[in-house]
Amino acid sequence: MRRLPVLGLGLGLLLAACARERAPDLRDEAPLSPAHAACRAEARDDPALQNVSQQLNATNLENRERVAYDMRVAELRAYRDCLRRNGLAAPGGVESPRPPR
Repeated sequence: MRRLPVLGLGLGLLLAACARERAPDLRDEAPLSPAHAACRAEARDDPALQNVSQQLNATNLENRERVAYDMRVAELRAYRDCLRRNGLAAPGGVESPRPPR
């Protein structure tokens, strides 16, 4: 009988971990060409990314997670905009799903 609460807690933690959605991180991918690497560098310096980072409140866990997600999305958007401007193909397929807010 003691196993049941422990099993339920473990299952709940597992489901919570699987439910989290992440925006793709550009650092996880190897650059395809020097032009792709230049777009990554441009994306890291994008003003929209800097604006999002100013919303960070390091003492609030929920805020840190939201800002980290928004920064990944802003960086990815800037990267793909740069690729489009330069006529380069974006790696991957469709846009990642966004978690409900």
